[in-house]
Amino acid sequence: MVLSRRKLVAASGAAALIPFAARAQENWPSRAVQMVVAFPPGGQADVAARPTAAALERVFGQAVPVVNRPGAGGILGSASVARAAPDGYTALMALSSLGVLPESERIMGRTPAYDMDQLAPIARITADPTVLVVPASAPWRSLADFVAAAKQQPGTISYGSAGNYSTLHVAMAMLTGAASIDLLHVPFQGGGPALTALLSGTVNALASGPGPALPHVKEGRLRALACWGRQRIPGFEDVPTFMELGYPDVEFYIWSGVFLPVATPAPIQERWRQALQRVCAEDTALQRALEAAGSPLAYQDGEAFRNFVREDTARLTRAVQRIGRVE
Repeated sequence: MVLSRRKLVAASGAAALIPFAARAQENWPSRAVQMVVAFPPGGQADVAARPTAAALERVFGQAVPVVNRPGAGGILGSASVARAAPDGYTALMALSSLGVLPESERIMGRTPAYDMDQLAPIARITADPTVLVVPASAPWRSLADFVAAAKQQPGTISYGSAGNYSTLHVAMAMLTGAASIDLLHVPFQGGGPALTALLSGTVNALASGPGPALPHVKEGRLRALACWGRQRIPGFEDVPTFMELGYPDVEFYIWSGVFLPVATPAPIQERWRQALQRVCAEDTALQRALEAAGSPLAYQDGEAFRNFVREDTARLTRAVQRIGRVE
């Protein structure tokens, strides 16, 4: 078979790119690598991203700036990474809401800005149960007090979240359904602003990651009433679980994990995985930072993390479908 001159030129050009691409992968990273957080500073994703990025700088030998791209409850930043060049220079530190948001867009009659098959799971960093916190000045000393007040004044006790269908919204929806109470949902642009609103008295309650809430509980500004885990959380040893308090189906975790655009070459994905495994196992500064923030390491990678993401996304998608359309 005789190739046309145009096809010969195209074929030779493609062949010439193969060693160039291989060299580019061998030399990776040759410049700064950014880690996107799809929420404002101060939330759970930030708690995981900043010490992880600092540790990666010591392994990569390049700057790893954390870039906050909030908007639409995490959709904008997540979509920006899903559409980013698949060269390993843009990663996402995501929360468990990552798999919820495409389904919430469909429920609202919109085309999702991204889908999960556009992102490759690399490694999980943390996995924390959420904690129900209220201002220390609030009259509720226990979950029973909170539930009783909500039943007496339906729709008047407010709670903040990181946006409609965010992890913090889904966690509270589980509670309101199980306890048969009606609370006023007030969405914000991220967990950080929602926590600020709670501290300022703008809202009355919040399902928070333990890391952001812990300093304020220790300072006496917030009171923790219950947690969504199977076991009590380190740092919150005196805070009962919902299961202990008679709500066996109220269980929820905020996990953080690193994702890359799915078309990122396998060798670069593996470089990321090895680097994350190394810093999580060896970098004591990272370990101490997460422990101090009340969000200890819960590292997982490879097939185990991919299975975890798939199963958790399916569970949370069902929860969002139960919530239904939110205007």
